[in-house]
Amino acid sequence: MSAPVDVLVPTFNRPHALSATLISLAAQSVPHLRVVISDQSDGHGALERPLVLAAQRFLIAQGHEVSASRHLPRRGMAEQRAFLLSRVRAPYCLFLDDDVLLDSDLIERLLAVIDEQRCGFVGSALHGLSHVGDTRPDDEAIEFWQTPVEPELIEPNGPAWRRHRLHSAANLFHVQARLGLTRATSRCYRVAWIGGCVLYDTAKLRAAGGFDFWPLLPAEHCGEDAQAQLQVMARYGGCGIIPSGAYHMELPTTITRRACNAPHALWRSGAAQHDGGRPERN
Repeated sequence: MSAPVDVLVPTFNRPHALSATLISLAAQSVPHLRVVISDQSDGHGALERPLVLAAQRFLIAQGHEVSASRHLPRRGMAEQRAFLLSRVRAPYCLFLDDDVLLDSDLIERLLAVIDEQRCGFVGSALHGLSHVGDTRPDDEAIEFWQTPVEPELIEPNGPAWRRHRLHSAANLFHVQARLGLTRATSRCYRVAWIGGCVLYDTAKLRAAGGFDFWPLLPAEHCGEDAQAQLQVMARYGGCGIIPSGAYHMELPTTITRRACNAPHALWRSGAAQHDGGRPERN
């Protein structure tokens, strides 16, 4: 049976976190996932570490498929994501960071929303639960979709860019608790971009250019996921869902040099088209 979703996991020097993420995937309510791991870790890599091997075997025992490979040399996260996208066979692909835990029904919920909305992507922003006691009312503004999700052109540092502040710390967690939202009352909201857990319609991601902009960036960069989402959103629309159901392990970032932020750099240079062509709905 073919997988409905290819889960794409880029990893670098995080074998313990990676194993926990894989075990979280093994518990998903969607059967027959295909999990594609691209390892750029130092030394002998993470894939042969006993705890990662155990997690891969556990996934397979639960009826999922695992495709794991080393991908070197490192040319930056955009190229790493482009490589993963090139391996996708399923109609949907979930880009999942290697330090994320998921509610057991999250992928099922994401699939239901993207099927209903027919948009380019649906994401679950990551809760940082160490910040549950850190309330930031000025960063908890949320804009719900009152209509079906439509294309939006989001400009870096434009009026809609501040939406990303909702995804810091535990802001989204506070909002869903305050509103009393549950899985049964899940809602879609407008985003600037979402990091860590984003489900794409594969064909729409590719049609909007995917991560083909990677040669335009230096190897040390960040924001490549946001750039791809801007391109998809401008053509097909995208949204976040609340409640989220995705949790950040809050480990130190492995991308320490962040001077080049892809959306800002490419917008300034005009080197990448954010609209990916005319807006489309189908």
